[in-house]
Amino acid sequence: MTARSIIRLVGTVAALCGALGAARAEVSTVRLAKQFGISYLPLTLMEEEGLLEKQAKARGLDLKAEWLRFTGGSGMNEALLSGNLDLAAGGVGPFLTIWGRTQTNIKVKGVAALNAMPLWLVTVNPDVKSIKDFGPKDKIALPTAKTSIQAITLQMAAEQAFGAGQQGKLDPLTVSMGHPDAQTAMMGGRSEITAHFGAPPFQEMELKDPRARKVLDSYDVMGGAHTFNLVWASSRFITANPKVTEAFLAALEDSLRLIRDDPERAAALWIKAESSKLSQGEAVAIIRAPQNEWTTAPKRMLDYLAYMNRAGLVSAKASAESELFFPVPEAAKIGGPKEAAR
Repeated sequence: MTARSIIRLVGTVAALCGALGAARAEVSTVRLAKQFGISYLPLTLMEEEGLLEKQAKARGLDLKAEWLRFTGGSGMNEALLSGNLDLAAGGVGPFLTIWGRTQTNIKVKGVAALNAMPLWLVTVNPDVKSIKDFGPKDKIALPTAKTSIQAITLQMAAEQAFGAGQQGKLDPLTVSMGHPDAQTAMMGGRSEITAHFGAPPFQEMELKDPRARKVLDSYDVMGGAHTFNLVWASSRFITANPKVTEAFLAALEDSLRLIRDDPERAAALWIKAESSKLSQGEAVAIIRAPQNEWTTAPKRMLDYLAYMNRAGLVSAKASAESELFFPVPEAAKIGGPKEAAR
């Protein structure tokens, strides 16, 4: 073997070692979180169909997905900050809270939106026709008091109804509670819970009872469709795991395509995974409802941020929604348009 051949061989080995080192730098297990409700359908399909693992394998990664379940955004944010969670998923309120608080350190940003959906405040108190009718004997259940998207929306509605400086007027009535427990508590009639600011499918299920009525619609508060759920992560994780990030975004596209092309199958997978009491037809109706959009395009997030800035909940500001999200990797754009059909 000549000296030139040896040099070439050494260079090839070094390149291979470098490539292997880069691959090893990516995590072998990614920890993802979701909450309760059909709004997390894209993530449920990702888990049930092993879509993330498939996309990772296509990129030369042997990746294991570990799915965790939370009842609210605050717990997820704590897990993310402590390093026990890689990708969090929840409402706009908890996301903007951690986004604002981490701009000088780990810099949490959005990875992708999951949907745009209206949130309904439902009550079984026959005397309550609007939020102005709630009294001291009422208790409003929502995922996390003061910081969940439901809590923020309720504050915005209170400001609209009662005037400037009155955004916290209904806060003393709110109780932190996961959606399944809140539904059971309110509809059971044996607890102090008289209202539930929920999410699909709990709000639809509640309104089947003649005692229940919708008091507030978040689309009315926001002036139109808005992002409900999204996925977020720290800059450290995204920077260290570009292929995992690409695989996640590609898997999300696969999920959205399944929802768009075969809502019946998507509904069946979700019902089985969640042991839901919804019928196939009911689940499909929610998935296909025109007000529910399965899209990665953010909507009216700056409106939420503007309120949280004004209320002193978040100090960091943004002039464009793109500032709230990580740039989409070029490799993740190959799969086509980012927005799925309704």
